[in-house]
Amino acid sequence: MIIESSKQVSRNHLFKRFPIPTNFGVTKESRVDRGKAWPVPAEATRTKSFEIYRYDPDSGRGPHVDTFEVDLDDCGPMVLDALIWIKSKVDSTLTFRRSCREGVCGSCAMNMDGTNWLACTRFISEMESPARIYPLANMKIIKDLVPDLTHVFAQYAAIEPWLQSKTPTPERERRQSVEERSQIDGYYECILCFCCTSGCPSHWWNGNRFLGPAVLLQAWRWLTDSRDEAAEERLDKLEDPFRLYRCHTILNCTRACPKGLNPGKAIAHIKKTMIERQS
Repeated sequence: MIIESSKQVSRNHLFKRFPIPTNFGVTKESRVDRGKAWPVPAEATRTKSFEIYRYDPDSGRGPHVDTFEVDLDDCGPMVLDALIWIKSKVDSTLTFRRSCREGVCGSCAMNMDGTNWLACTRFISEMESPARIYPLANMKIIKDLVPDLTHVFAQYAAIEPWLQSKTPTPERERRQSVEERSQIDGYYECILCFCCTSGCPSHWWNGNRFLGPAVLLQAWRWLTDSRDEAAEERLDKLEDPFRLYRCHTILNCTRACPKGLNPGKAIAHIKKTMIERQS
């Protein structure tokens, strides 16, 4: 199933019936404690509780969860609106990334009620009560809801994500037929929010060597582009026991993509191409 809308994300999770304790098996430094509970806004008639992960490495305090009461009549309809409302009217130290507010930049990717998505495209009405907001998993946290993306962008740079050609530069553009152009549909739309990579168990286990679904989808975007002339060199760089083949087709990546793309399919295409060139 390709997820095209947050409404399609299942609300039925096994571990909600059989929950694992929040701090199960973690070190003392990583324990998530209860933080401050902010009061309900005065004269508010419609409110919603938000439990938000907080962590400031400069404070010397470990991670904790603060509870905020958001006045829904004084706030926009999206989760990002709620975060901006909290930062503007309750706690100005709350830190998160955001930019376009249109599901284009990927800046506001975070984990909401256990699902990776974009805060600007997730409706508050779709959230549980209390709504639980955490940063993307499997990444170092700079502060609060801001993950350190240095490593995943370094992996992205490793695939050389730009057009490479060997023939002389034409006087005009490099032309494609309609059919050739359609081959990159479903791949060029990736906004590098890394919701898929954060939700990939294989990247949790081998993130230092496995490139992850977002980067591999981008790799296929260039491999399938008829204008690119470096397919063999690109495949040579992916021919590695870990860079490509640590994908076990779990397909959490496809389920987590807020743009409705299919990284699992892109990875399968790369594997198929690897086999075809060996035969």
